[in-house]
Amino acid sequence: MATERTRKRGQVIDAIRADVLSGVWPPGSRVPPGELAERYETSTTVIREALTRLAGENFLTIEPNRGFFVPALTEGGLRDITDARCLIEGRALELAIERGGVEWEGELIAAHHLLARTPRRTEDDPTHTSADWLAAHRAFHEKLIEACGVPSLCGFARQLTNATELFRRWSAPDPNARVRDVEKEHRDILDAVLARDTETAVALLQAHFQRTSEIVLHRAHQEDRAHQEDAG
Repeated sequence: MATERTRKRGQVIDAIRADVLSGVWPPGSRVPPGELAERYETSTTVIREALTRLAGENFLTIEPNRGFFVPALTEGGLRDITDARCLIEGRALELAIERGGVEWEGELIAAHHLLARTPRRTEDDPTHTSADWLAAHRAFHEKLIEACGVPSLCGFARQLTNATELFRRWSAPDPNARVRDVEKEHRDILDAVLARDTETAVALLQAHFQRTSEIVLHRAHQEDRAHQEDAG
């Protein structure tokens, strides 16, 4: 019984994450447990366990006496998260380059190969980033710092990635995102890591994060202007 409940909870977690990323509940909106229980045909207990897990991953937020919410985008909050990613993953990458061996290099090359061969957008949905690419992208970035040997750094990095995943997906239709040569950015990071050029690798990784942040904010400003024009 416990195994079945664990399996169901895992399925619900994946379903909620996919629906949030697809815009069923946009940034800042409340995620109602009762509605989710009906949508996924399960108990509110399973739903609350799933929502609590997603909140623990920083994918959702909890507001006392109000419930669970999709995180709202604020410029200051995104810049803070980006700065934290630059510091934490930059340090983790330094250690990974110092400590990582040939086996790690091979796994990193393989992760990059999968990312490079996975279409970022599909013909069915050309304005959004594909789920397969997002998974390959996450795997590449996790592999970059895996050899640092400090689980807490990797854990913090994963939490920060979760906190920004929604906004990266939401900003995908922005023209700057569509013309961005993100493939070259990843390739340049890989080349610097394999060359054991720590300074360049860290700088490229941090610039990669900052570029993403600027695109997200550009998209948010466009949305704000559009709403103001509609209201006027």
